[in-house]
Amino acid sequence: MDYIGDNLILRIQGLMVNKYYQRMYLYIAFLLHLTIIFLVSAQAETIPSLCKITYPSDAQVEWECRRLVKGETLESLFGDRWVDIARFNRIDRRHVYPGISIKVPKQLEDIKNYTPLPEYYHPAKSEAKFILVNLLEQFLGAYEYGHLVLSSPVATGNKGNETPTGEFKIIAIDSSHKSSLYFVEKTKKLYPMNYGLMFHVDKKGVAYWVHSRDLPGYPASHGCIGLYDEHMQKKYYGYPKEPVLADSELLFKWVISPLTDDKKYNILKDGPKIAIIIGDSPVTISCSQ
Repeated sequence: MDYIGDNLILRIQGLMVNKYYQRMYLYIAFLLHLTIIFLVSAQAETIPSLCKITYPSDAQVEWECRRLVKGETLESLFGDRWVDIARFNRIDRRHVYPGISIKVPKQLEDIKNYTPLPEYYHPAKSEAKFILVNLLEQFLGAYEYGHLVLSSPVATGNKGNETPTGEFKIIAIDSSHKSSLYFVEKTKKLYPMNYGLMFHVDKKGVAYWVHSRDLPGYPASHGCIGLYDEHMQKKYYGYPKEPVLADSELLFKWVISPLTDDKKYNILKDGPKIAIIIGDSPVTISCSQ
């Protein structure tokens, strides 16, 4: 009887231990499931939808929202028209990745050589060189006696770091300028502000520039005005592999022409005027993807 009783007790204890580990296994599995859901949800929230950012000129183009999946790029989807799609979305190729939603016109011809700025800007009619920045449109235009000769999407100041508005002048240039405050993400390298055009210094001594930067598709700077520079992106981020967009360099050369770049910081005595139109940042709307 003692032997049978001991054996029975051991079996019962074994079952209790097994049930304990079963419960622990189920509990751990449940926690892992919740963690995966949380991570997926968090990732979804951090991937932006450019379809939720609307500009005044959007009303002139019929477009639909498209979410990119793995393996899709602007080039693979739109061929040699990818530049127009990038300009329409105010985004660079480095920020086009799986999960992001972009605006795609129903007729690509509607955005051929896309710019929302006027071909003729009357306030600049007497200026040999004049720069217009429209914060509502997140676009910059270069004018010669009122006629548009160059335009580019931009990334201006985000909330809390608004780009100053009003009329200024380009007062200094530096094609190799670097930030003294900010760094290339995940590095200790000072952020490059290539092809820099300084237009304002505030009362605190903070300088504002037009310069090369990333364009994620929405206002993202600390107050400066950023333009395309894929050569800079390849150097610091390794992408794109074949740089194409170089709007910051084109604008810089246009500003200093007929002079050539000596790669030094220089004061401009009579630089072009730059008007930054007073207006709010682009409106964020609610929409289904």
